[in-house]
Amino acid sequence: MVMMYRLKIILVLFMLSLLSSVGCSDKEKISEEIPVPELTVNPLTLEFSAEGGEKTLSIYSNTNWQINFLTSGWVRPSLTTSSGNVMVKVTADPNENRESRETTFTIKAAGVENVVVTITQAGKDSTGEPEEPEIYIEPDNTGMRNLSSLQLTQLMDVGWNLGNSLEAIVVNNGVYSGGETSWGNPLTTKTLIDSVKQAGFNCIRIPVAWSHKLEDPTTYKISKTWLARVEEVVNYALSNDMFVIINIHWDGGWMNHPDYGHQQAINNKLSALWKQIAIYFRNYDDRLLFAGSNEVMVEGYYGSPSSENLAVQNSFNQTFVNAVRATGGRNYYRHLVVQGFNTNITYTYNGFILPSDVIEKRLMVEVHYYDPYEFTLKEDQPYNTQWGAPFAGGDVTNWGQEDWVESAFGMMKTKFYDNGIPVILGEYAAIHRTSLTGEAYVKHKAAREYFLEYVTNAAKRKGLVPFYWDNGNKGNNSCVIFDRSTGEALDRGALEAIMKGKILN
Repeated sequence: MVMMYRLKIILVLFMLSLLSSVGCSDKEKISEEIPVPELTVNPLTLEFSAEGGEKTLSIYSNTNWQINFLTSGWVRPSLTTSSGNVMVKVTADPNENRESRETTFTIKAAGVENVVVTITQAGKDSTGEPEEPEIYIEPDNTGMRNLSSLQLTQLMDVGWNLGNSLEAIVVNNGVYSGGETSWGNPLTTKTLIDSVKQAGFNCIRIPVAWSHKLEDPTTYKISKTWLARVEEVVNYALSNDMFVIINIHWDGGWMNHPDYGHQQAINNKLSALWKQIAIYFRNYDDRLLFAGSNEVMVEGYYGSPSSENLAVQNSFNQTFVNAVRATGGRNYYRHLVVQGFNTNITYTYNGFILPSDVIEKRLMVEVHYYDPYEFTLKEDQPYNTQWGAPFAGGDVTNWGQEDWVESAFGMMKTKFYDNGIPVILGEYAAIHRTSLTGEAYVKHKAAREYFLEYVTNAAKRKGLVPFYWDNGNKGNNSCVIFDRSTGEALDRGALEAIMKGKILN
Protein backbone atom coordinates (compact mmCIF):
# COMPACT_ATOMS: atom_id res chain seq x y z
CA MET A 1 0.00 0.00 0.00
CA VAL A 2 2.85 2.39 0.80
CA MET A 3 4.47 1.64 -2.53
CA MET A 4 1.17 2.23 -4.35
CA TYR A 5 0.69 5.56 -2.58
CA ARG A 6 4.21 6.69 -3.58
CA LEU A 7 3.50 5.75 -7.20
CA LYS A 8 0.36 7.90 -7.17
CA ILE A 9 2.31 10.90 -5.85
CA ILE A 10 4.98 10.46 -8.53
CA LEU A 11 2.30 10.25 -11.26
CA VAL A 12 0.60 13.46 -10.05
CA LEU A 13 3.92 15.32 -9.95
CA PHE A 14 4.70 14.10 -13.47
CA MET A 15 1.37 15.38 -14.83
CA LEU A 16 1.85 18.75 -13.16
CA SER A 17 5.28 19.07 -14.73
CA LEU A 18 3.79 18.36 -18.17
CA LEU A 19 1.13 21.05 -17.73
CA SER A 20 3.71 23.58 -16.55
CA SER A 21 5.79 22.89 -19.66
CA VAL A 22 3.10 24.27 -22.02
CA GLY A 23 4.59 27.47 -23.46
CA CYS A 24 2.92 30.88 -23.62
CA SER A 25 2.43 30.58 -27.38
CA ASP A 26 0.53 27.28 -26.90
CA LYS A 27 -1.71 28.84 -24.25
CA GLU A 28 -2.40 31.80 -26.54
CA LYS A 29 -3.29 29.42 -29.38
CA ILE A 30 -5.77 27.58 -27.18
CA SER A 31 -7.26 30.88 -26.08
CA GLU A 32 -7.58 32.08 -29.66
CA GLU A 33 -9.57 28.98 -30.61
CA ILE A 34 -12.30 29.76 -28.06
CA PRO A 35 -14.94 31.86 -29.87
CA VAL A 36 -16.04 35.15 -28.36
CA PRO A 37 -19.63 34.76 -27.11
CA GLU A 38 -22.22 36.60 -29.22
CA LEU A 39 -25.89 37.33 -28.67
CA THR A 40 -28.21 39.28 -30.96
CA VAL A 41 -32.01 39.47 -30.74
CA ASN A 42 -34.44 40.84 -33.32
CA PRO A 43 -36.78 42.64 -32.97
CA LEU A 44 -36.24 44.34 -29.63
CA THR A 45 -39.92 45.24 -29.33
CA LEU A 46 -42.98 43.05 -29.93
CA GLU A 47 -46.36 44.76 -30.24
CA PHE A 48 -49.56 42.72 -29.86
CA SER A 49 -53.11 43.79 -30.54
CA ALA A 50 -55.74 43.26 -27.85
CA GLU A 51 -56.68 40.03 -29.64
CA GLY A 52 -53.32 38.48 -28.76
CA GLY A 53 -51.71 35.91 -31.05
CA GLU A 54 -48.22 34.84 -32.01
CA LYS A 55 -45.09 36.68 -33.12
CA THR A 56 -41.58 35.50 -33.86
CA LEU A 57 -38.45 36.45 -31.95
CA SER A 58 -35.15 35.70 -33.69
CA ILE A 59 -32.22 34.89 -31.42
CA TYR A 60 -28.74 34.63 -32.94
CA SER A 61 -25.94 33.27 -30.75
CA ASN A 62 -22.90 31.02 -30.77
CA THR A 63 -23.39 29.89 -27.19
CA ASN A 64 -26.05 28.77 -24.71
CA TRP A 65 -28.73 31.33 -23.80
CA GLN A 66 -31.87 31.55 -21.72
CA ILE A 67 -34.99 33.73 -21.55
CA ASN A 68 -36.08 35.05 -18.16
CA PHE A 69 -39.69 36.25 -17.90
CA LEU A 70 -42.68 36.39 -15.55
CA THR A 71 -44.04 32.82 -15.60
CA SER A 72 -47.47 33.97 -14.40
CA GLY A 73 -47.72 36.61 -17.12
CA TRP A 74 -49.99 36.93 -20.14
CA VAL A 75 -47.22 36.30 -22.65
CA ARG A 76 -44.82 33.37 -22.99
CA PRO A 77 -42.11 32.07 -25.33
CA SER A 78 -42.19 28.64 -26.98
CA LEU A 79 -38.89 27.77 -25.28
CA THR A 80 -36.73 29.37 -22.62
CA THR A 81 -33.29 27.81 -23.08
CA SER A 82 -31.33 26.78 -26.14
CA SER A 83 -28.16 27.56 -28.08
CA GLY A 84 -27.25 28.87 -31.51
CA ASN A 85 -29.67 30.62 -33.88
CA VAL A 86 -33.30 29.91 -32.98
CA MET A 87 -36.72 31.30 -33.94
CA VAL A 88 -38.85 31.59 -30.78
CA LYS A 89 -42.63 31.84 -31.03
CA VAL A 90 -44.03 34.33 -28.52
CA THR A 91 -47.71 33.89 -27.65
CA ALA A 92 -49.87 36.59 -26.04
CA ASP A 93 -53.28 35.99 -24.48
CA PRO A 94 -56.22 38.26 -25.39
CA ASN A 95 -56.36 41.46 -23.36
CA GLU A 96 -59.88 41.91 -21.99
CA ASN A 97 -59.04 45.19 -20.27
CA ARG A 98 -59.18 48.69 -21.73
CA GLU A 99 -55.69 49.43 -20.43
CA SER A 100 -52.68 48.43 -22.49
CA ARG A 101 -50.01 46.34 -20.80
CA GLU A 102 -46.27 45.83 -21.05
CA THR A 103 -43.65 43.36 -19.88
CA THR A 104 -40.11 42.36 -20.77
CA PHE A 105 -38.08 39.28 -21.63
CA THR A 106 -34.42 39.27 -20.61
CA ILE A 107 -32.21 37.07 -22.77
CA LYS A 108 -28.98 36.06 -21.06
CA ALA A 109 -25.81 34.31 -22.18
CA ALA A 110 -22.51 33.91 -20.38
CA GLY A 111 -19.91 36.50 -21.30
CA VAL A 112 -22.24 38.94 -23.09
CA GLU A 113 -24.50 41.79 -22.07
CA ASN A 114 -28.13 40.91 -21.38
CA VAL A 115 -30.64 41.76 -24.12
CA VAL A 116 -34.03 43.10 -23.04
CA VAL A 117 -37.07 42.65 -25.30
CA THR A 118 -40.08 44.84 -24.57
CA ILE A 119 -43.51 43.33 -25.18
CA THR A 120 -46.57 45.55 -25.33
CA GLN A 121 -50.23 44.79 -25.89
CA ALA A 122 -53.04 47.17 -26.68
CA GLY A 123 -56.21 47.24 -24.60
CA LYS A 124 -59.79 47.21 -25.79
CA ASP A 125 -61.41 50.56 -26.43
CA SER A 126 -64.80 51.59 -25.11
CA THR A 127 -66.59 49.71 -27.90
CA GLY A 128 -64.91 46.47 -26.98
CA GLU A 129 -62.87 46.40 -30.20
CA PRO A 130 -59.07 46.00 -30.10
CA GLU A 131 -57.08 49.20 -30.32
CA GLU A 132 -55.05 49.70 -33.47
CA PRO A 133 -51.37 50.57 -33.03
CA GLU A 134 -50.49 54.22 -33.17
CA ILE A 135 -49.98 55.46 -36.71
CA TYR A 136 -47.08 57.66 -35.64
CA ILE A 137 -44.60 57.22 -32.83
CA GLU A 138 -41.50 59.26 -32.07
CA PRO A 139 -38.46 58.49 -34.27
CA ASP A 140 -36.28 55.72 -32.87
CA ASN A 141 -32.85 54.95 -34.33
CA THR A 142 -32.28 51.79 -32.27
CA GLY A 143 -30.79 49.22 -34.62
CA MET A 144 -30.61 51.80 -37.40
CA ARG A 145 -26.92 52.32 -38.02
CA ASN A 146 -25.63 55.77 -38.89
CA LEU A 147 -25.09 54.75 -42.50
CA SER A 148 -26.23 56.41 -45.69
CA SER A 149 -28.02 54.17 -48.17
CA LEU A 150 -24.89 54.20 -50.29
CA GLN A 151 -22.82 52.98 -47.34
CA LEU A 152 -25.42 50.30 -46.57
CA THR A 153 -25.29 48.94 -50.13
CA GLN A 154 -21.54 48.57 -49.78
CA LEU A 155 -22.32 45.88 -47.18
CA MET A 156 -24.65 44.14 -49.65
CA ASP A 157 -22.96 41.55 -51.83
CA VAL A 158 -25.28 39.75 -54.27
CA GLY A 159 -28.98 39.08 -53.86
CA TRP A 160 -31.58 36.46 -54.77
CA ASN A 161 -35.30 36.79 -55.49
CA LEU A 162 -37.93 34.54 -53.91
CA GLY A 163 -39.92 34.89 -57.13
CA ASN A 164 -43.44 33.57 -57.79
CA SER A 165 -44.20 32.78 -54.14
CA LEU A 166 -45.49 35.47 -51.78
CA GLU A 167 -46.60 37.59 -54.74
CA ALA A 168 -48.68 34.76 -56.26
CA ILE A 169 -52.15 36.20 -56.83
CA VAL A 170 -55.14 35.27 -58.97
CA VAL A 171 -57.37 37.94 -60.52
CA ASN A 172 -60.74 36.95 -61.97
CA ASN A 173 -63.15 39.68 -63.12
CA GLY A 174 -61.57 42.14 -60.73
CA VAL A 175 -61.75 39.74 -57.76
CA TYR A 176 -58.44 38.96 -56.06
CA SER A 177 -57.73 35.51 -54.65
CA GLY A 178 -54.93 32.98 -54.48
CA GLY A 179 -51.99 32.54 -52.16
CA GLU A 180 -48.39 31.53 -51.79
CA THR A 181 -48.69 28.27 -53.74
CA SER A 182 -51.03 29.54 -56.49
CA TRP A 183 -48.27 29.79 -59.11
CA GLY A 184 -46.91 26.30 -58.57
CA ASN A 185 -44.28 26.77 -55.88
CA PRO A 186 -44.51 25.11 -52.44
CA LEU A 187 -44.66 27.03 -49.18
CA THR A 188 -41.38 28.76 -48.44
CA THR A 189 -39.31 27.09 -45.74
CA LYS A 190 -36.38 28.13 -43.61
CA THR A 191 -34.42 25.26 -45.17
CA LEU A 192 -34.68 26.99 -48.55
CA ILE A 193 -33.52 30.37 -47.23
CA ASP A 194 -30.71 28.72 -45.28
CA SER A 195 -29.51 27.17 -48.54
CA VAL A 196 -29.61 30.51 -50.34
CA LYS A 197 -27.40 32.06 -47.66
CA GLN A 198 -25.00 29.12 -47.61
CA ALA A 199 -24.65 29.38 -51.39
CA GLY A 200 -23.16 32.88 -51.03
CA PHE A 201 -26.06 35.36 -51.23
CA ASN A 202 -26.32 37.87 -48.38
CA CYS A 203 -29.42 39.69 -49.64
CA ILE A 204 -32.92 38.50 -50.47
CA ARG A 205 -35.74 40.30 -52.25
CA ILE A 206 -39.17 39.00 -51.27
CA PRO A 207 -41.85 40.06 -53.77
CA VAL A 208 -45.24 40.31 -52.02
CA ALA A 209 -48.85 40.75 -53.14
CA TRP A 210 -51.40 42.15 -50.69
CA SER A 211 -54.73 42.78 -52.43
CA HIS A 212 -55.84 39.13 -52.19
CA LYS A 213 -55.41 39.24 -48.42
CA LEU A 214 -57.59 42.23 -47.49
CA GLU A 215 -60.12 41.84 -44.69
CA ASP A 216 -61.93 44.93 -45.93
CA PRO A 217 -61.36 45.94 -49.58
CA THR A 218 -63.00 49.32 -48.99
CA THR A 219 -60.51 50.37 -46.31
CA TYR A 220 -57.67 48.18 -47.64
CA LYS A 221 -57.23 46.52 -44.25
CA ILE A 222 -54.65 43.74 -44.59
CA SER A 223 -55.21 40.39 -42.88
CA LYS A 224 -53.02 40.06 -39.79
CA THR A 225 -52.56 36.39 -40.66
CA TRP A 226 -50.99 37.37 -43.98
CA LEU A 227 -48.78 39.99 -42.37
CA ALA A 228 -47.61 37.34 -39.91
CA ARG A 229 -46.80 34.93 -42.75
CA VAL A 230 -44.75 37.55 -44.58
CA GLU A 231 -42.99 38.28 -41.28
CA GLU A 232 -42.21 34.60 -40.83
CA VAL A 233 -40.42 34.46 -44.19
CA VAL A 234 -38.65 37.76 -43.47
CA ASN A 235 -37.36 36.25 -40.24
CA TYR A 236 -36.03 33.19 -42.09
CA ALA A 237 -33.68 35.57 -43.88
CA LEU A 238 -32.87 37.80 -40.92
CA SER A 239 -31.93 34.75 -38.86
CA ASN A 240 -29.25 34.22 -41.52
CA ASP A 241 -28.13 37.84 -41.09
CA MET A 242 -29.25 38.73 -44.62
CA PHE A 243 -30.52 42.05 -45.93
CA VAL A 244 -34.19 41.79 -46.87
CA ILE A 245 -36.35 43.82 -49.27
CA ILE A 246 -40.15 43.50 -49.26
CA ASN A 247 -42.39 45.33 -51.69
CA ILE A 248 -45.78 45.58 -53.39
CA HIS A 249 -45.18 43.38 -56.42
CA TRP A 250 -47.61 43.72 -59.35
CA ASP A 251 -50.47 42.78 -56.98
CA GLY A 252 -52.93 42.22 -59.79
CA GLY A 253 -51.80 45.27 -61.73
CA TRP A 254 -53.87 47.93 -59.96
CA MET A 255 -50.95 50.38 -60.10
CA ASN A 256 -50.48 49.97 -63.84
CA HIS A 257 -52.60 53.01 -64.71
CA PRO A 258 -50.08 55.86 -64.36
CA ASP A 259 -52.42 58.57 -65.64
CA TYR A 260 -54.14 61.57 -64.09
CA GLY A 261 -57.53 59.85 -64.11
CA HIS A 262 -56.36 57.05 -61.81
CA GLN A 263 -53.68 58.91 -59.88
CA GLN A 264 -55.62 59.84 -56.75
CA ALA A 265 -57.29 56.47 -56.26
CA ILE A 266 -54.01 54.60 -56.68
CA ASN A 267 -52.19 56.92 -54.29
CA ASN A 268 -54.96 56.45 -51.71
CA LYS A 269 -54.64 52.67 -51.81
CA LEU A 270 -50.85 52.79 -51.93
CA SER A 271 -50.73 54.99 -48.84
CA ALA A 272 -53.21 52.82 -46.93
CA LEU A 273 -51.31 49.61 -47.63
CA TRP A 274 -47.87 51.01 -46.86
CA LYS A 275 -48.95 52.56 -43.57
CA GLN A 276 -50.11 49.14 -42.38
CA ILE A 277 -47.04 47.30 -43.67
CA ALA A 278 -44.71 49.91 -42.20
CA ILE A 279 -46.42 49.87 -38.79
CA TYR A 280 -46.35 46.08 -38.63
CA PHE A 281 -42.62 45.92 -39.41
CA ARG A 282 -41.72 49.16 -37.64
CA ASN A 283 -39.56 47.56 -34.95
CA TYR A 284 -37.19 45.76 -37.32
CA ASP A 285 -33.62 46.99 -37.72
CA ASP A 286 -31.97 48.43 -40.83
CA ARG A 287 -31.41 45.05 -42.48
CA LEU A 288 -35.08 45.22 -43.52
CA LEU A 289 -35.78 47.55 -46.45
CA PHE A 290 -39.09 48.53 -48.05
CA ALA A 291 -39.57 48.95 -51.83
CA GLY A 292 -42.68 50.85 -52.83
CA SER A 293 -43.69 49.09 -56.02
CA ASN A 294 -42.58 46.90 -58.90
CA GLU A 295 -42.38 47.62 -62.62
CA VAL A 296 -45.16 50.22 -62.73
CA MET A 297 -46.12 50.68 -66.37
CA VAL A 298 -49.11 51.07 -68.67
CA GLU A 299 -50.52 47.54 -68.64
CA GLY A 300 -49.61 45.73 -71.85
CA TYR A 301 -47.66 48.64 -73.36
CA TYR A 302 -43.86 48.48 -73.56
CA GLY A 303 -43.18 51.67 -75.52
CA SER A 304 -41.82 54.94 -74.22
CA PRO A 305 -43.82 56.54 -71.39
CA SER A 306 -45.48 59.91 -71.80
CA SER A 307 -44.64 62.86 -69.58
CA GLU A 308 -47.95 62.16 -67.81
CA ASN A 309 -46.97 58.53 -67.18
CA LEU A 310 -43.65 59.63 -65.70
CA ALA A 311 -45.17 62.36 -63.52
CA VAL A 312 -47.85 60.08 -62.09
CA GLN A 313 -45.43 57.22 -61.44
CA ASN A 314 -43.08 59.64 -59.69
CA SER A 315 -46.04 60.63 -57.48
CA PHE A 316 -46.43 56.97 -56.48
CA ASN A 317 -42.83 56.98 -55.22
CA GLN A 318 -43.49 60.14 -53.21
CA THR A 319 -46.68 58.70 -51.69
CA PHE A 320 -44.78 55.58 -50.62
CA VAL A 321 -41.99 57.56 -48.93
CA ASN A 322 -44.49 59.84 -47.17
CA ALA A 323 -46.58 56.92 -45.91
CA VAL A 324 -43.63 55.06 -44.40
CA ARG A 325 -42.05 58.10 -42.78
CA ALA A 326 -45.44 59.06 -41.31
CA THR A 327 -45.32 55.97 -39.07
CA GLY A 328 -42.21 57.17 -37.21
CA GLY A 329 -40.18 54.87 -34.99
CA ARG A 330 -37.41 53.10 -36.87
CA ASN A 331 -39.26 53.78 -40.11
CA TYR A 332 -38.19 57.39 -39.82
CA TYR A 333 -34.65 56.18 -40.53
CA ARG A 334 -35.39 53.10 -42.67
CA HIS A 335 -33.73 52.72 -46.07
CA LEU A 336 -36.39 52.86 -48.80
CA VAL A 337 -36.25 51.73 -52.42
CA VAL A 338 -38.03 53.68 -55.17
CA GLN A 339 -38.31 52.68 -58.82
CA GLY A 340 -37.93 54.22 -62.22
CA PHE A 341 -40.75 53.79 -64.75
CA ASN A 342 -41.14 50.05 -65.47
CA THR A 343 -37.68 49.71 -63.85
CA ASN A 344 -36.32 50.47 -67.32
CA ILE A 345 -32.80 51.90 -67.21
CA THR A 346 -33.26 54.41 -70.04
CA TYR A 347 -36.63 55.67 -68.75
CA THR A 348 -35.18 55.92 -65.24
CA TYR A 349 -32.19 57.88 -66.50
CA ASN A 350 -34.40 60.31 -68.44
CA GLY A 351 -37.56 60.65 -66.37
CA PHE A 352 -37.02 59.67 -62.73
CA ILE A 353 -37.32 62.29 -59.97
CA LEU A 354 -36.02 61.38 -56.53
CA PRO A 355 -38.77 61.89 -53.92
CA SER A 356 -38.30 64.50 -51.23
CA ASP A 357 -37.62 63.03 -47.81
CA VAL A 358 -37.53 64.11 -44.17
CA ILE A 359 -34.17 62.44 -43.69
CA GLU A 360 -31.15 62.68 -45.96
CA LYS A 361 -29.51 59.86 -47.90
CA ARG A 362 -31.90 57.03 -47.00
CA LEU A 363 -33.28 56.36 -50.50
CA MET A 364 -32.20 53.86 -53.17
CA VAL A 365 -33.21 53.62 -56.84
CA GLU A 366 -34.24 50.30 -58.37
CA VAL A 367 -33.99 49.17 -62.00
CA HIS A 368 -34.15 45.74 -63.67
CA TYR A 369 -32.14 44.23 -66.53
CA TYR A 370 -33.43 41.71 -69.10
CA ASP A 371 -31.61 42.82 -72.25
CA PRO A 372 -31.58 41.58 -74.93
CA TYR A 373 -35.15 40.30 -74.63
CA GLU A 374 -34.61 37.87 -77.52
CA PHE A 375 -32.02 36.03 -75.41
CA THR A 376 -33.16 36.54 -71.82
CA LEU A 377 -36.95 36.09 -71.85
CA LYS A 378 -38.45 35.46 -75.30
CA GLU A 379 -39.97 31.98 -75.46
CA ASP A 380 -41.59 31.96 -78.90
CA GLN A 381 -39.61 31.79 -82.12
CA PRO A 382 -37.60 33.58 -83.30
CA TYR A 383 -35.33 33.90 -80.29
CA ASN A 384 -31.59 33.76 -79.67
CA THR A 385 -29.84 31.06 -77.68
CA GLN A 386 -26.39 32.64 -77.27
CA TRP A 387 -24.91 35.89 -76.00
CA GLY A 388 -21.60 37.71 -75.81
CA ALA A 389 -18.26 38.05 -77.56
CA PRO A 390 -17.18 34.41 -77.01
CA PHE A 391 -20.15 33.38 -79.16
CA ALA A 392 -19.85 36.04 -81.87
CA GLY A 393 -20.93 34.62 -85.22
CA GLY A 394 -23.32 32.22 -83.50
CA ASP A 395 -26.98 32.62 -82.60
CA VAL A 396 -26.47 36.08 -81.06
CA THR A 397 -28.61 39.24 -81.30
CA ASN A 398 -27.21 42.34 -82.94
CA TRP A 399 -27.80 44.44 -79.83
CA GLY A 400 -27.69 44.17 -76.05
CA GLN A 401 -24.19 42.75 -75.84
CA GLU A 402 -21.34 43.63 -73.45
CA ASP A 403 -21.09 47.20 -74.71
CA TRP A 404 -24.76 47.82 -73.86
CA VAL A 405 -24.34 46.35 -70.37
CA GLU A 406 -21.47 48.75 -69.75
CA SER A 407 -23.42 51.70 -71.15
CA ALA A 408 -26.65 50.95 -69.27
CA PHE A 409 -25.01 50.38 -65.91
CA GLY A 410 -22.73 53.32 -66.58
CA MET A 411 -25.78 55.59 -66.89
CA MET A 412 -26.92 54.46 -63.45
CA LYS A 413 -23.47 55.04 -62.02
CA THR A 414 -23.03 58.57 -63.34
CA LYS A 415 -26.55 59.78 -62.62
CA PHE A 416 -27.09 58.16 -59.23
CA TYR A 417 -24.17 56.30 -57.63
CA ASP A 418 -21.66 59.07 -58.31
CA ASN A 419 -24.11 61.51 -56.68
CA GLY A 420 -24.48 59.46 -53.50
CA ILE A 421 -27.66 57.59 -54.52
CA PRO A 422 -27.23 53.80 -54.62
CA VAL A 423 -28.86 51.62 -57.26
CA ILE A 424 -30.48 48.22 -56.71
CA LEU A 425 -30.54 45.93 -59.74
CA GLY A 426 -33.67 44.29 -58.41
CA GLU A 427 -33.97 41.62 -61.10
CA TYR A 428 -31.85 40.10 -63.84
CA ALA A 429 -31.80 36.65 -65.41
CA ALA A 430 -31.83 34.68 -68.65
CA ILE A 431 -34.16 31.74 -69.14
CA HIS A 432 -32.66 28.27 -69.34
CA ARG A 433 -33.73 26.68 -72.62
CA THR A 434 -33.45 23.05 -71.53
CA SER A 435 -35.50 21.87 -74.51
CA LEU A 436 -32.44 22.45 -76.72
CA THR A 437 -30.34 19.38 -77.49
CA GLY A 438 -26.84 18.46 -78.55
CA GLU A 439 -24.35 21.15 -79.48
CA ALA A 440 -27.08 23.81 -79.47
CA TYR A 441 -27.74 23.17 -75.77
CA VAL A 442 -24.03 23.03 -74.87
CA LYS A 443 -23.45 26.44 -76.43
CA HIS A 444 -26.61 27.91 -74.92
CA LYS A 445 -25.69 26.76 -71.42
CA ALA A 446 -22.18 28.20 -71.73
CA ALA A 447 -23.48 31.49 -73.16
CA ARG A 448 -26.10 31.83 -70.43
CA GLU A 449 -23.53 31.30 -67.70
CA TYR A 450 -21.22 33.80 -69.37
CA PHE A 451 -24.12 36.31 -69.44
CA LEU A 452 -24.84 35.84 -65.72
CA GLU A 453 -21.19 36.19 -64.78
CA TYR A 454 -20.70 39.27 -66.95
CA VAL A 455 -23.85 41.10 -65.84
CA THR A 456 -23.17 40.34 -62.17
CA ASN A 457 -19.60 41.59 -62.47
CA ALA A 458 -20.54 44.70 -64.45
CA ALA A 459 -23.18 45.60 -61.85
CA LYS A 460 -20.69 45.25 -59.02
CA ARG A 461 -18.07 47.29 -60.90
CA LYS A 462 -20.55 50.12 -61.44
CA GLY A 463 -21.71 50.10 -57.83
CA LEU A 464 -25.10 48.39 -58.40
CA VAL A 465 -26.34 45.61 -56.08
CA PRO A 466 -27.54 42.72 -58.30
CA PHE A 467 -30.47 40.46 -57.32
CA TYR A 468 -30.90 37.34 -59.47
CA TRP A 469 -34.49 36.47 -60.43
CA ASP A 470 -35.36 32.87 -59.47
CA ASN A 471 -38.94 31.87 -60.29
CA GLY A 472 -38.77 28.35 -58.84
CA ASN A 473 -40.02 26.65 -62.02
CA LYS A 474 -38.04 23.51 -62.82
CA GLY A 475 -39.19 23.19 -66.42
CA ASN A 476 -37.96 24.56 -69.73
CA ASN A 477 -37.49 28.34 -69.97
CA SER A 478 -37.12 28.74 -66.21
CA CYS A 479 -34.68 30.76 -64.12
CA VAL A 480 -34.55 28.35 -61.21
CA ILE A 481 -31.41 27.82 -59.15
CA PHE A 482 -32.77 26.31 -55.93
CA ASP A 483 -35.28 23.51 -55.43
CA ARG A 484 -38.03 25.19 -53.42
CA SER A 485 -38.83 21.99 -51.51
CA THR A 486 -35.35 20.85 -50.51
CA GLY A 487 -33.10 23.89 -50.94
CA GLU A 488 -30.81 21.90 -53.25
CA ALA A 489 -28.95 23.91 -55.88
CA LEU A 490 -30.37 22.54 -59.14
CA ASP A 491 -28.44 24.84 -61.50
CA ARG A 492 -24.91 24.87 -60.19
CA GLY A 493 -23.59 26.37 -63.40
CA ALA A 494 -25.72 29.49 -63.00
CA LEU A 495 -24.91 29.68 -59.29
CA GLU A 496 -21.18 29.43 -59.86
CA ALA A 497 -21.35 32.04 -62.63
CA ILE A 498 -23.03 34.55 -60.28
CA MET A 499 -20.59 33.86 -57.47
CA LYS A 500 -17.65 34.18 -59.86
CA GLY A 501 -19.07 37.41 -61.25
CA LYS A 502 -19.37 39.10 -57.86
CA ILE A 503 -15.60 39.01 -57.38
CA LEU A 504 -13.97 42.27 -58.42
CA ASN A 505 -10.47 41.88 -59.88
